[in-house]
Amino acid sequence: MTDRWQFEVPTNGTKHLPPDARYMKALSSQGYGFEAAIADLVDNSIDAGARDVVIHFLRDADRLVSLLVIDDGKGMTEEELDVAMTVGGRRDYDAKALGMFGTGLKSASLSHASAVTVVTKTRRTRAVGRRWLMERAVSGHQCDIVDQDYAQTLIDRYSERPIVWQGTVIRWDGVKNFPQHGGGGQTDRYLHRTINRLGLQLGLCLHRFLARDDFNITIAVEDVNTGLEYMNFGVDPLDPFGYPKAGHPAYPKTFTASIPSVGEVPLHAHVWPAKSTLDEYKAVGSVLDRQGFYFYRHNRLVQAGGWNNFRQPDQYLSLARVAVDLPDTADDVFRLTVKKEGVDTSPEFADALNEAVDTEGCRFTEYIGAADAAYREARRRAGTTRKAVIGPGKGFDPSLREAMEDELPLMQGEEPISVRWQKLDNGNFFDIDREDRVIVLNQHYRSAVLGGRRGGLNDAPTVKSLMFLLLHQIFEKEYSGSREKDNLQLWQSILVAAARAELERMADDE
Repeated sequence: MTDRWQFEVPTNGTKHLPPDARYMKALSSQGYGFEAAIADLVDNSIDAGARDVVIHFLRDADRLVSLLVIDDGKGMTEEELDVAMTVGGRRDYDAKALGMFGTGLKSASLSHASAVTVVTKTRRTRAVGRRWLMERAVSGHQCDIVDQDYAQTLIDRYSERPIVWQGTVIRWDGVKNFPQHGGGGQTDRYLHRTINRLGLQLGLCLHRFLARDDFNITIAVEDVNTGLEYMNFGVDPLDPFGYPKAGHPAYPKTFTASIPSVGEVPLHAHVWPAKSTLDEYKAVGSVLDRQGFYFYRHNRLVQAGGWNNFRQPDQYLSLARVAVDLPDTADDVFRLTVKKEGVDTSPEFADALNEAVDTEGCRFTEYIGAADAAYREARRRAGTTRKAVIGPGKGFDPSLREAMEDELPLMQGEEPISVRWQKLDNGNFFDIDREDRVIVLNQHYRSAVLGGRRGGLNDAPTVKSLMFLLLHQIFEKEYSGSREKDNLQLWQSILVAAARAELERMADDE
């Protein structure tokens, strides 16, 4: 006999179950990327009315010691600071604020640092500070009260840089991302890579703010012993719609999607010019990542590309980008992730896209066709019609994957080809794992290929790209014919000879 289904779950009262202190550990394990975490802190500065934000890397000779984010916003009183340092603390956000959940400062910071200190001062109140030390937070939610003299000292350190009468300093210590040892130029290489990526991320997410005359972000590096400043430069806006001339004469256009529970949502549809080399086009992601919707919440970019279940990404739509400003009251249709790195949309949005039209009755689906045609026409004029290939995967440097995806149409739905180093007992230079789609390079020759340098997951990009070009067609077939087998033997022989010669040269040098 089947019990009658109860649509409502019956209950017998409530019970208070506060979170365990280990909740802080979970909070710091939400997968914040380094650049996204810093961007979240800068959002708080913008909400505080800051005009200048400084991201300050501090080093002690070759060792990185701390990272600070300083702003000249309105600061906080001691009571406001306690709320800000409380997980999920209830704050009255401005209607146009970038903050939402009350967890970003703690979650973003403790994802990357063992301690986060916040020191702040308003025009009318003294400098105050609080510190979350991860090991103490997980054992009992104990937040440290920063010595007031130190709080004032830290505020004074950044007097006029940019703090004048008020402002806030966020300090990260024990940053997990910092190199453990700084020798051999490791710190300089880390700073170069990190600051470049950070500048691009902030320039992209906050490009509408950075385009204004009254808002600036500066990234600087200082030696705490000598006071010497190694770098100091402003972040430039990176407008993902900043092309000089559209790739289709009929665009940009604005379509309107009528969503029953939200109302009318404008869709600003653009077609980029083909083969653009501008950072505004190429720096956003791979060909498949950079197409689709660019969602903004209160002028802050919260998703850069993706079709949100409207359709699959496609090589031929690489020029299509659509700007959407999220309505303020549409949380059931557009759900922003905590990290502000994406928007989940309901099926209602995808349905509305099929019916969206511009003022002349042109449908949004026709825009998709126009963007596709613009790409194909550009390829035709260039005289290049390349056969689709299985794309590169793990082991290839991201910039290399992006270049390949730019130049070669990819087979959709296919597992990509990976490359890895592994010991091969047969002395060959490479092996092929058809089933798992892996190019295996013989570990014995790795030092020869790398010239004695240390390796990593994405090392040897030149050799790996050549191996991909030589071998990618092998993975498109189930078996190799006699001619192909002969070519494989030929490549093995020459590559083994070259690698052995390189090893002998290295031995002679030693």
